[in-house]
Amino acid sequence: MSVTAASGPFDLVIVGGGVNGAGIARDAAGRGLSVLLCERDDLAAHTSSSSTKLVHGGLRYLEHYAFGLVRKALAEREVLLRAAPHIMRPLRFVMPHDRGQRPAWMVRAGLFLYDHLARRELLPDSTGVALRRHPAGVALKPEFTRGFEYSDVWVDDARLVVLCARDAAERGAVVRTRTTVTQARRENGLWAITLAPSGGSTSETVHARALVNAAGPWTASFLGEAVPGQHHPGLRLVKGSHIVVRRQLASPHAFIFQNTDERIVFAIPYERDFTLIGTTDVDVTGQRGPIAISQDEIDYLCAAVNRYFAEPVTPADVAWTYAGVRPLLADGHEAAAEVTRDYRLDLDTNGPPVLSIFGGKITTFRRLAEDALERLAPHLPMPRGAWTHAAPLPGGDLPVAHPGSRALLPFDAFVRETQAANPGLPGPLIARYARAYGSRLAKILGAARDTAGLGEEILPGVFEAEVRYLVSQEWARTADDILWRRSKLGLHLPADAPARLDAWMARHGLGNAPAREETLS
Repeated sequence: MSVTAASGPFDLVIVGGGVNGAGIARDAAGRGLSVLLCERDDLAAHTSSSSTKLVHGGLRYLEHYAFGLVRKALAEREVLLRAAPHIMRPLRFVMPHDRGQRPAWMVRAGLFLYDHLARRELLPDSTGVALRRHPAGVALKPEFTRGFEYSDVWVDDARLVVLCARDAAERGAVVRTRTTVTQARRENGLWAITLAPSGGSTSETVHARALVNAAGPWTASFLGEAVPGQHHPGLRLVKGSHIVVRRQLASPHAFIFQNTDERIVFAIPYERDFTLIGTTDVDVTGQRGPIAISQDEIDYLCAAVNRYFAEPVTPADVAWTYAGVRPLLADGHEAAAEVTRDYRLDLDTNGPPVLSIFGGKITTFRRLAEDALERLAPHLPMPRGAWTHAAPLPGGDLPVAHPGSRALLPFDAFVRETQAANPGLPGPLIARYARAYGSRLAKILGAARDTAGLGEEILPGVFEAEVRYLVSQEWARTADDILWRRSKLGLHLPADAPARLDAWMARHGLGNAPAREETLS
């Protein structure tokens, strides 16, 4: 299928369908630009679905005096929570105080700064806690009697990316997944960009007034190919790995643990029956093939939490692992954990402009997108200005507590009201749909009054209506797209579920795409 702008060249072609690329596509389309977003695999297939699932200021960055980054991230935390209360939720963290690590006064001072560096309306203050009387203390060894509690925000990272792309598409952007940019060259005052769809389809060339390089770990290599000889800042590629273990924490609190190597490790309630533990920081150079956790990393994460948990976590408890490569700015720090999580935007205007994104983190993606469009504004027709600060993401337009107020109606109330309005459908199914799709669950439910109205039950709890919605509205092409990125249903289903779903999709002509090998250089 041909890719075209409404008339003439695209204003902007974006390479990379992670959170930065999708966020820029959304912002640009909302400003009235014609936009094409290209991703060689699935949306959020790599780094952006491999985070610790947090929108946070970065408490540990205060030790490195990164006050500007923390302030920016803390401000974004509540902006994003308001924009997407279905895929985000407040989360209270407990930090047991380890007398052998950071002193209590330093932790208190850090939390005071964390509370006050940016305006905060939705999240409560930090506080000291007596762990023997705190519900989270049940999970800890008895020697940990004192700790601290503070707030951050949990996020479904892969769905965040998809919803940005969905919003961009509804504002006129063209979104092409499984499409590789094989060449980009300056030609007659425009970018001439060659696209190669997966599956052997014929390549085509599109033209654009400007190019955004948001290729994540591949940013430097893509830039070197598109603009040979250009100097660019170095990237440090750092693998972060996580384990998911079969364990329910005794309370809804998450934990932040100080490790002996001065790193921190999170343990977070996850997918109802599990605990998510991470992350590691391992430098990566020239790795070919899929990015995966090593046995050393599994052992490291188990040992880190076992300093605190009363009941040990063992490798045998691990139900699932995932790993991703973070493209961080090479800032001269020797330890990977100390490398800045801020971003840098490099604009080359020697001809039609190319803007390259280096670094960044999920929490600041919206601000990064605004900054990117401001950098490009002198070079593009920009009918409108910044707009995303108060705009909900698709499905995030839930009722508010009071007319004219930005205080959020508690998400649980939305779930209860939706369940009451659909008494013939299972409550847990409605709750899952509400969390994933927010107000847009109505597009899946349609006129259904019971599960028969949702079509065939392809897998336990996975109905035809949802699969067709994900294919038609969210660019899902394979079972992995659906079971591991658009959802985490893969954790709850039999091992043969992906094969069964792929077979069902093939029988119904919904298509699939082959897996792609990763190469990092």
